[in-house]
Amino acid sequence: MTSPSVRDLLAGARARLAATSFGAPPREAALLLSQVLGWSEAQLLARDREEVPPAAAERFLALLERRLTGEPVAYLLGEREFFSRPFRVDPRVLIPRPETEHVVEAALELALPRKPWILDVGTGSGILAVTLALEIPFARVVATDLSLGALVVAMGNARQLGAEEVFPVRTDLAAGLDLSRFDLVVSNPPYIDPGDAPTLSPEVCDFEPHLALFAPGGGDSVLARLFALCAGLRSGVRLIVEIGYGQLATARRHAEASDLVLEEARPDYSGIPRVLVLRRP
Repeated sequence: MTSPSVRDLLAGARARLAATSFGAPPREAALLLSQVLGWSEAQLLARDREEVPPAAAERFLALLERRLTGEPVAYLLGEREFFSRPFRVDPRVLIPRPETEHVVEAALELALPRKPWILDVGTGSGILAVTLALEIPFARVVATDLSLGALVVAMGNARQLGAEEVFPVRTDLAAGLDLSRFDLVVSNPPYIDPGDAPTLSPEVCDFEPHLALFAPGGGDSVLARLFALCAGLRSGVRLIVEIGYGQLATARRHAEASDLVLEEARPDYSGIPRVLVLRRP
């Protein structure tokens, strides 16, 4: 019995991915096979007539079966790019989304002290904490999360990417921290209403951590708590936060109740208000 070729494996996998109810991109077949073979995508396509050893074909088909159940490809590959850097991810943390890069972009536009202290609330995989520690010279970043597993992933990413000035703290939002010491606060908090769970893709709802996805009530309860905590910020210090679809008006009310000035509502790539820049007056 001959071994399957790269071309045959990809053709079969692409067809099965295209038929999924959640619309898995056929390109993911090449990503998975590249992972198994240790080749780049370019190498894979250039060598598509080569036979794949049986053991490697089995590993590829096992990954494909997991993908067909909805398991995100980022978890299968073990990483996702954010701000042009590879971050390790697994089911303990959310998979980074492109729109969260707007939080970083907004932060990089600010005039901060020479050696700023930055607080990343709900760090997850550490994408904000690590990126800001690397992009802002001399920045020191405190990264909080309620999940110990998330902090383990975040600190692994900090070590791998060379961000030495990231300090993990296990706490609920920023409980127990003196916010007056920080020059900037950033956060991508949970903001999905649990009642919306049935509308989510199985890739999200069945595999990503619910602690990082859902906020009790209407999806804005964590946002309200975070804004209230920011009463402890010094005058002029900013909070940059990601919000969910349709939450701008609600976020504005919470900001007013917490005496925060909304300076900017930055849209995502779809034109939806996604990142808020707020200031303690």
